[in-house]
Amino acid sequence: MKGNGKYPDKILERSIDPATQTMLLQAEQKGIPTVWDRFEAMQPQCGFGELGLCCRNCNMGPCRISPFVGEGPKQGVCGATADIIVARNLLRMIAAGAAAHSDHGRDIAHTLLLTAQGKASGYTIKDEVKLKALAAEYGIETDNERPIAEIAEEVARAAYTQFGQQEGSLQFTRRAPAKRLALWQQLGIEPRGIDREIVEIMHRTHMGVDNDPVNLILQGLRAALADGWGGSMIATELSDVLFGTPQPKQALANLGVLKKDEVNLIVHGHEPTLSEMIVAASQDPELLALAAKYGAKGITVAGICCTGNEVLVRHGIPIAGNFLQQELALITGAVEAMVVDVQCIFPSLGAVAGCFHTKLISTSPKAKFPGATHIEFHEERALEIAKEIVRTAVENFRFRKPGQVNIPDEKTEGMVGFSVEAILKALGGSLNPLLDAVKSGAIKGITGVVGCNNPKIRHDYGHIGLVKELIRRDILVVTTGCNAIACAKAGLLKPEAAGLAGAGLKGVCQALGVPPVLHMGSCVDISRILVACAAIANTLGVDISDLPVAGAAPEWMSEKAVSIGAYVVASGIYTVLGTVPPVLGGPEVTKLLTQGAEQVVGAKFAVEADPFKAADLIEQHINHKRVELGLPVAELVAA
Repeated sequence: MKGNGKYPDKILERSIDPATQTMLLQAEQKGIPTVWDRFEAMQPQCGFGELGLCCRNCNMGPCRISPFVGEGPKQGVCGATADIIVARNLLRMIAAGAAAHSDHGRDIAHTLLLTAQGKASGYTIKDEVKLKALAAEYGIETDNERPIAEIAEEVARAAYTQFGQQEGSLQFTRRAPAKRLALWQQLGIEPRGIDREIVEIMHRTHMGVDNDPVNLILQGLRAALADGWGGSMIATELSDVLFGTPQPKQALANLGVLKKDEVNLIVHGHEPTLSEMIVAASQDPELLALAAKYGAKGITVAGICCTGNEVLVRHGIPIAGNFLQQELALITGAVEAMVVDVQCIFPSLGAVAGCFHTKLISTSPKAKFPGATHIEFHEERALEIAKEIVRTAVENFRFRKPGQVNIPDEKTEGMVGFSVEAILKALGGSLNPLLDAVKSGAIKGITGVVGCNNPKIRHDYGHIGLVKELIRRDILVVTTGCNAIACAKAGLLKPEAAGLAGAGLKGVCQALGVPPVLHMGSCVDISRILVACAAIANTLGVDISDLPVAGAAPEWMSEKAVSIGAYVVASGIYTVLGTVPPVLGGPEVTKLLTQGAEQVVGAKFAVEADPFKAADLIEQHINHKRVELGLPVAELVAA
């Protein structure tokens, strides 16, 4: 690829986003290394690790299995084969990912409990209707005479119980179609308790325990289901209760949302308990007056990653960028403070912030970072602590160096906030209009496109290439996480983006006044997609695996994504990955995931880095499901 006169080849090859390209050039000129530089320095990456053939689970190793025929060891010191090692490593990734998302859910349940008890500063119950609906699911009395705080406390305790219980079942798995639930029970993968399944993975993968790759993978699916239909779903539902269920609204995305004449504070991470309070504190008259005293015209809060998505869908707070843009936001020189909690936060941020006046502020007792100021966040003093954090940012405005400020112009407006409730409202309160559009073929099917960025793939290219292809083929896209942010930046969340869709999808979107890509929230909100699929399947009287739906993660990178992929497939949804998981060294495991799983759970994985070829795979799958349901099928749309 040749340069375009403004940017050299290297920068153009790293990202398709103009704002990102601008800041990469700025970083290079200032000599500030970014994630892409560290990725290049790591080449060539360890071939054994890429295949999943390394084992460090005991101190007889580390061991690695040679993938070459007739060369090198074929067993670890203990006798573990390639498939055993690959399966164990994959399970440990699922355990870490499920733990991260589920711990998020535990924290939200904790906040709801404190709020109900009157012990949390600044929090209130925003959605009483959803609270009562959840209480009914848990069998909790919701008589109108009963105080909301009492109901909330019981719901919080019921959710808490799901984490530590040893037997029984998770309440939200009852939302799945009866056929799917029966299949989980038949396979022995219905989750009993969230923490129990994660702990059992760690036990099974200890040296000398479970050495059957198939048995190991089944436990991985069980723990992943405990995440998707347990911890993540609890996080989503209780966040709606506390902070409000998202409804459609307009918002801006990309680095251009930062302002030269205002205090810029970025929230980055994943937990809305913090970001909600930062938003509230930023509107405090005293702090706004202090900002004016230092010459700022206001306080701008913007998001990075999923905590940004949380306040985006509920308040319309602008989103500055997705995962790979976190360092670049600091390189604008216009950020007074970046406030971080947990997950997807680069340890490099402290060093980058040190090149500017920016303060990196860590807040979680679970996560401290080099070069950060630690202001520990506790729900009991939430608003007070949030005001301290915002005050710190405001005080730092006077140290900004105008000569270092370089904010890209790019910012794009889009429609966000499509919770399941909001989608139903747009449809007039019933799924029937959507189902009618699917039955007629106006909408061929639905695909959830989600996940992170990864420097192995040109930034946002996998996301945008796949989503544009899908909507062009009349496939409705629902999105969360960093894919949703990429779509926002690319203008795909505008109702006008229906012009890029096929004739059928275009007509549906224009009739409803919605974009062809629906932003459903943060990465834990993939649980919203599960709920929607279950509701559609229940309405039609089929299993989720019978539906013309698919999942995709074009640029995934995290252990959370491994857990997500596992619970999506275990729920019966065909899933295409854009980067290769570390399993190719285990041929039996690879075959199980990409072929055999379909006979077991009704869905499987595929891996395809080319977004256009990935769209082909998804369209073929959707058409196959349409045929099985007796629905009309149009010819494949050529890429």
